[in-house]
Amino acid sequence: MRKLYPIGTRVELVKMDDVQAPPVGTKGTVYGVDDIGSLLVHWDNGSTLHVLYGIDVCKILK
Repeated sequence: MRKLYPIGTRVELVKMDDVQAPPVGTKGTVYGVDDIGSLLVHWDNGSTLHVLYGIDVCKILK
């Protein structure tokens, strides 16, 4: 996951199963990947909610 999502990768939220999730389509910047593969993201709306591996979905922006 760290190779696929290096620090600085821009992503867009596709799906997150959390009541506090940013809206679908929110963009953010990856600032790390934890030991279980969750993406640590600084979302553009100020949120820092993690993208959980195997549960939530985001896509890499080119």
